[in-house]
Amino acid sequence: MRVALIGLSLLVGACASTNESYTGRTATEQLLLSRAADQAVEGLRLPIPPGAKVFVDMRFFQGEGANYATSAVRSALSEAGFALADDRASAEVVFEMRAGALSLEQMRRVVGIPPLAVPINETLNVVSLPELSLYSRRDRVGVAEFSGFLYDARTGAPLGAVAPMIGEFRIRSHKVLMVVAWGQQSVRAGQSDPGDSWREF
Repeated sequence: MRVALIGLSLLVGACASTNESYTGRTATEQLLLSRAADQAVEGLRLPIPPGAKVFVDMRFFQGEGANYATSAVRSALSEAGFALADDRASAEVVFEMRAGALSLEQMRRVVGIPPLAVPINETLNVVSLPELSLYSRRDRVGVAEFSGFLYDARTGAPLGAVAPMIGEFRIRSHKVLMVVAWGQQSVRAGQSDPGDSWREF
């Protein structure tokens, strides 16, 4: 009996812990950026004959998420029937890319009083007041905008340009009376758009 009580007390007193790693972006933020990049390059075409061997020059394509966007561009070109060159020397055409935008936006709409920072003295120390709302809606949006131009890999002669390609991916959530929340969407494998959370939830 005593052994059973000791075992039960150990089970009741047991706890679990998990380790987390922290990166510059959360998983949701990374998803927003990558899905926006995928949408931006959807249907990418170049003003050169299909089958040409193309080197994608990303020297001036900078920013967080640029590596994923580079791979998305290369994948779109491969799907369009172009051959990919690993370097400029082995290419027929150079496609120089640039990013107009590859970042996140957040929009929040509140019916009520939004969170406020109120100064309390002449030295501008502030007190944060929490949100007091009947309803609020939060949109987190990944935005990607790419463009570029092409030139002959051997002569440098211009071959054309690619108009800005724009992609946007949004996750929307709602909250009523600051307690009841819904609409934090999860994206499943093979799903390109989770839909509007008014319909989904």
